[in-house]
Amino acid sequence: MAITGPSPKQPGSAYNIQPSNEAVRRHTFAVIVDNEPGVLARVIGLFSGRGYNIESLTVSTVTEDESVSRINIVTTGTAMIIEQIKAQLDRLVPVHNVHDLTVEGPHVEKELALVKVKATEHQRRESLRIADIYNARVADTTLESFVFLIDGESDKVDSFVELMRALGEVEIARSGVVAISRGSDITPV
Repeated sequence: MAITGPSPKQPGSAYNIQPSNEAVRRHTFAVIVDNEPGVLARVIGLFSGRGYNIESLTVSTVTEDESVSRINIVTTGTAMIIEQIKAQLDRLVPVHNVHDLTVEGPHVEKELALVKVKATEHQRRESLRIADIYNARVADTTLESFVFLIDGESDKVDSFVELMRALGEVEIARSGVVAISRGSDITPV
């Protein structure tokens, strides 16, 4: 892998690395951290400082221990980049542990979205029909619009949004991916 040289914007960033034949894969991390001010900024800073992209980010406290939070991060990269991300996350002081759910085994990923569609009468009927097919629920309605609540895998949400865009103006609010490993093993804090 060759480095093209630092750019004025992001010296030494992952964006300066020339493409290789190695496959770029999507990975989902579960990062257990101390629940204290500035921790999220440090994690995000690690990504932005090295030019890594975050596709999705969700954070919440762990209910049985509110001194600890769980950060779900979805990113992409080659195997080498993913290993670098994991190692660098592991070295951050407030991080208890890092789990690459993509390589550790089967896991469940879900996302929630609110999708507002502004549409005419015929398009309103079609939007209700599509929502029914996707098991989306009506969260709000006016004479000119619907707000649908949809949950599921990111691909399902993307597909639903694209169909709604074909019917009228759309506004979207997405939660980001939440993920957890399958089976009876519990991620230690």
